[in-house]
Amino acid sequence: MAEVILRPKGNFDIMVEAEVITPDNFAGKSAKEIGELFVWQGPKELPLSHFFDVVGNGGNSPQETTIIIDGEVPRVKRIGQQMTAGKIIIKGSAGMHVGSEMAGGEIVVEGDADSWAGMEMKGGLLHIKGNTKDHLGCAYRGSWHGMTGGRIIVDGNAMSQVGGGISGGEIIINGNVENFCGIRANGGLIVVRGDAFRTVGAEMTNGTIVVCGHISWFTPGFQYQTTEKDLKFGDIECQGEFKKFSGDYAIPQKVKGIMYVSSKFNGGL
Repeated sequence: MAEVILRPKGNFDIMVEAEVITPDNFAGKSAKEIGELFVWQGPKELPLSHFFDVVGNGGNSPQETTIIIDGEVPRVKRIGQQMTAGKIIIKGSAGMHVGSEMAGGEIVVEGDADSWAGMEMKGGLLHIKGNTKDHLGCAYRGSWHGMTGGRIIVDGNAMSQVGGGISGGEIIINGNVENFCGIRANGGLIVVRGDAFRTVGAEMTNGTIVVCGHISWFTPGFQYQTTEKDLKFGDIECQGEFKKFSGDYAIPQKVKGIMYVSSKFNGGL
C-alpha cells in the first residue's frame, strides 16, 4: 500500500475546496504531480502544493493508495468527495463535506468533522472519532434521497438532521443527536446510542431508527406496536428493552418506518 502524506502549510484564512484529495486522483501520480493538482480558494485556482507539503507517490490503483493528512484541516472542504476505493486518514479535524458522495474505500477523521459529512454517501466507511455538525449523511438541498449505502460511525455527538432522506446504508452515532434525526427517512438504519432532542423520524416512510437513550420531545405521528429485547441488525447490536413504533402517520401513504425507543429511558411513552 503506497502512502501519500499531506502536511498543511499553516492555517488557511479562506476555505479551500479540495475534492481532488482522493485515492482516485492520487493513484499513478508522483508527489510532484499530486502537488500540481488544482484546488479552489475563493475565486482563485491554486496548486495543492500551495497549501500542503506532499510526501510520497500514489499507488498503482486507488485501492493501493492511502492518503494521510498530517494535521488539522477544519477549513479544507470536500476531502474524499466521490472516492471509490483506498483510504484517507485525517490526523485532526476536517472541514465540510468530508466523504460526500463517496462510493467506496475508507475515511477516518481522528478529530471533528464539520457539516454535510457523508452527504449522499453511496458506499464505503466514514469513521469520525470526534463530533460532527448538521446534515450528516443527508440529502443535499432540493434532493429527496440522502445516503443510499455504506456506513458512517461517529464516536461523539452529531447535531441536527442526521440521515435526512436516508434510503440505505447505516449511520451509528455513539453519542447524542439534536433535531430532526432521520427526517424523511425512506430506508436504511440509524442507531443513536445516546439521547435525541426532538422530532426523530419526522416524515419517515421506511427504514429503521433506534434511540438507546432519552427522547426529549417524541414525534406525535408514531404508533406503538410492541416491545422487543436485544435488537440485532447484522453486526450491530442494541442491548436492552425497546418499545417499537411505526410511523410517521403524518405522511399517510404506505407508512413502513420503524422506530425503536429505549424503554428504560422513555418510561412515559
